[in-house]
Amino acid sequence: MLYTIADMKDNKKIQLIENELKEIKEKLSKLGTMHPGGITKQYQKCYNPTCKCMREKNPQKHGPYHKLSYVYHGKPVCRFVRAACAEEMKIRVENYKQFRALTDRWIELSIDQGVIDIFDNPPKA
Repeated sequence: MLYTIADMKDNKKIQLIENELKEIKEKLSKLGTMHPGGITKQYQKCYNPTCKCMREKNPQKHGPYHKLSYVYHGKPVCRFVRAACAEEMKIRVENYKQFRALTDRWIELSIDQGVIDIFDNPPKA
């Protein structure tokens, strides 16, 4: 069977793509529990006129409170996270960000592979 230089280059590209896809799948399998969104710290006033948060000079707001915000099925969701759970939620949010980055790369590589397989080297009848 004869191979052209272009075929050899394509075979090498496909092998590199397949190797990276394998690495991505391994990384995805090791991700822990995840959650979409982001966490911010919020300070609030209670509006009680005798509270320290309502002083004219040097008001001291209550907090920090950890607020988780995300969109799910097109609907925005905001929830407060207990201080004791904030670190665990940050880990889950980071896992989700890694998941999204890895799946985005997987799609990108799949598109590249499809271009080589389908458009650059159409099947011969």
